[in-house]
This record gives sequence, C-alpha cells and structure tokens, in this order.
Amino acid sequence: MESGSKMTLRLMLAVGVAVIGSLQFGYNTGVINAPQKVIETFYNETWVSRYQISIEATTLTTLWSLSVAIFSVGGMMGSFSVGLFVNRFGRRNSMLMANVLAFAAAILMGFSKMAYSFEMLILGRFVVGLYCGLTTGFVPMYVGEIAPTALRGALGTLHQLGVVIGILIAQIFGLESIMGNESLWPLLLGLVFLPAVIQCILLPFCPESPRFLLINRNEESKAKSVLKKLRGTTDVTSDLQEMKEESRQMMREKKVTIAELFRSSLYRQPIFIAIVLQLSQQLSGINAVFYYSTQIFEKAGVQQPVYATIGAGVVNTAFTVVSLFIVERAGRRTLHLVGLAGMAGCAVLMTIALLLLEKLGWMSYISIVAIFGFVAFFEIGPGPIPWFIVAELFSQGPRPAAFAVAGLSNWTSNFIVGMCFQYVEQLLGAWVFIVFTVFLILFFIFTYFLVPETKGRTFDEITAGFRQGGANQTDKQANPEFDSLGADSQSQV
Repeated sequence: MESGSKMTLRLMLAVGVAVIGSLQFGYNTGVINAPQKVIETFYNETWVSRYQISIEATTLTTLWSLSVAIFSVGGMMGSFSVGLFVNRFGRRNSMLMANVLAFAAAILMGFSKMAYSFEMLILGRFVVGLYCGLTTGFVPMYVGEIAPTALRGALGTLHQLGVVIGILIAQIFGLESIMGNESLWPLLLGLVFLPAVIQCILLPFCPESPRFLLINRNEESKAKSVLKKLRGTTDVTSDLQEMKEESRQMMREKKVTIAELFRSSLYRQPIFIAIVLQLSQQLSGINAVFYYSTQIFEKAGVQQPVYATIGAGVVNTAFTVVSLFIVERAGRRTLHLVGLAGMAGCAVLMTIALLLLEKLGWMSYISIVAIFGFVAFFEIGPGPIPWFIVAELFSQGPRPAAFAVAGLSNWTSNFIVGMCFQYVEQLLGAWVFIVFTVFLILFFIFTYFLVPETKGRTFDEITAGFRQGGANQTDKQANPEFDSLGADSQSQV
C-alpha cells in the first residue's frame, strides 16, 4: 500500500471523533418512536394539569406529529447553514461549536417532564434537528477532506455507519425495560449530551482540514504539518500539489454561492446529480419500510415485534460494514446501481407477499425476508453513497454551497416521506411499495446514464470529467490535459 493511503492512528482518531456527530443524527432520528405512548401520556397529563380536561385525540395527534416532524424542519435549516460556518470557522471548529445546540436540546428535552412542558420537548426536537442538519454537512465534508484518495470512499461510508449505529442504539435504549418507560424517557431523549461531551473533549486533539488550512487560510506550513501527521509520512508532496492546483483554480474564480451552482453551466450537472442522489436515498422508501415493519412482524406472529425491528436495525448496521469494505473495490456508481436494483426487487416481493398474506399465512415470512433484503441493499448503495459523493463531485470552492443544497434536498424529502407515507399507505394499502419501486427504477436509470464513477480519482480529475460528458467519460481515467472546473474554463457541461 502506498504511504499516502495507509490508515494512521491520527487519521483514525480524527474520523472517529467526527463520526460521533453522525451517531447523534442516527440516535435522534430513531429515539422518538419507541416511547411514543408514554410521551403521549405525558402530553395528556400536562394538558389535564393546565385545563382540567383530557386532551382531544386530534390535538394529541397534531402535537405528536409536530414533535416528530419538527426535527426535519430543524434539519433543513441546519443543513442550509453549513456554508456559513465552515468557510468562516473551519471544519473542525464548526463541529465543536455545533455541540452548543446539542447541549441546549438535551436540557430542553431532558427537563420537559419536570417542567410539565411539552413545548420544551418540541423546541428541543427542533434544536437537535438544527444540530443534526449541520452535522450532516460538517462530517462528510471533514472526512472527505482529511482522507487520502485511496481511502476516501471507505472512510466516507463511516458517516452512514455512525448513523445506523445511532438508530440501533436508540432502538435498544428505547425498549420499555431499559429507558422507554414512564420514568426514564426524559433521560432517553436528553442522552444527546453524553456524545456531545465526548466530542468536545476529543475534537481539540484532532487536526483542522489541511485543505481548509491551505486553500481557505493560505497556511501552507500548517497544512503540510497536519498532512504529515495524518498520512504518517514526511513526503506529502503529491497531496500538497493537488491542493495547490485546486487553490490556483479557486483564485481564478470568485466565491461560489448557492445561486451560482444553478446558474453556472460548470456546476449545474454535478449539483443536479448531488440532489437526485439525495432524493434516491429518501424516496427509496427506507423510512417507510421501518415504519411498516412492526405491523408486518405482528402479522407474522412475532410475539415481540419490537425485537424483530431491532433485528432489521442489526441488518442495517451489518451491511453498512459490508459497504465499507467493498466501496473502494466495486466503486460508488456500481454499488449505488446494485443497491437500487436490489431494493426495487425486494419492494416488488414485499408487495406480492402483502397481497397474498391473508390467503397464504407463510407469506408473512417472505415479507420479513423482503424487509431484511430491502434494508441490506439500501446500506450497500443508497444509504452511504449520496452523503460522501457530494464531497467528491465538487472542488473546495463550491463544496460548502453544494453540501448545503444536498443536505436541504435530503432533509426536505425525508420530511415529505415522514408526513405523507401514512396517508398514501391508507389510500393504496399493500400497493404502496409499487410507488417506491417506480422511484427506484427511475433513480437506477438516472444513475446509469448520468452519475460518474469517482473511485480512486482526485477531486481535480472528477470535476474535469464533467466537461467531457458525464458518466461515460468520467468512468475512464481522466487525461492530464483536462482542465479542472475553473473560471477560465467556460465551456458548456
């Protein structure tokens, strides 16, 4: 293995500490579901203590929907603010500062029961959403910038691994016998303070992104020193040369705003790809499947369906690890295509099983296999790849703006699926998964024709390839004479 592509202790520490933010995102995504009934009881008790009457069912549903959905609203706002922080304070310091929001959210949610205030809980969910929205931009960007080219895909997958482990921890801690009960649910929601404390202690020992130091701050000696520690070698010439080339291009182009990503022909295709890949993650139906799984497990005669749902969480985590090991061999585009095709097949199988469930009881077990398969294929492609490929599609200049747009797309589609799925499922019944099958097929076609392979390519080569005609050209090794995207390269994409 080349010296510049080995896994050093310093690199492991930096990536591991950053991914604590991903863990927080996953935990807060999954934590609200298990204790739903005990929290609704708290809402009713609070209502009775204020107004001396029980809360109406419609009001309770509205309050609960708001408690769940406001997390995504915070996420949208947070993800859209990524560029404001990373350009001014740097990647590492931005992650450090964001923990203020995690502490505020922990206080609001953890003390909501004591204060008899469901408003505190809802506000806490919004604040932790803001934090997670920022995190989904900071973590993949930081990891993508400190990782050597040969390890960028594998390390980029760790963001998604952090997310799924966070969801699994939330599912386990949310069991009634652990913390999902009447007395401990405030601690369950307020537990976000613990990872935040750990990250605040360890982040100062992690380096700032060398790309940020060299390109944004023009501190070459500091960038060189950081690179030597991260790479575990004294020869970091090739890394520095790549960054200097990127810096020269940035000096020729003015700061890229979100509006310019869409106006400029140079950035339009990559930002379109970044948005569609984020949509392919959320509109694949993965959250809908997790929502529906408990009902299917109940029909299958599972005595404790919550444990079967945790089983799906374990499959989720296991296949993220599989993706981690194969992403640099198989490539991003290939894995995304395999994942989308596999999910489409499992969605069709699930539809058939659900339609025949009443006639053939054993079809419930086919449903379980289909759910586990759906989850496994998601983690092979659509789960991890959309997050870190954004860092690969853009050079240093437009990257923060691109992350803001991609994050907003992800959170918005997440919100839409969360709000609409129950209504669509009531309308279509078992046929609901055919809707997701159609989406998956469309995303497969899009990926096949338009998404480039970025495996083993420098940021320079990837951006250069867009000028040569999309996926087919960028699959090939970039020619050295290709100009990278810059203000002096105004040819149409």
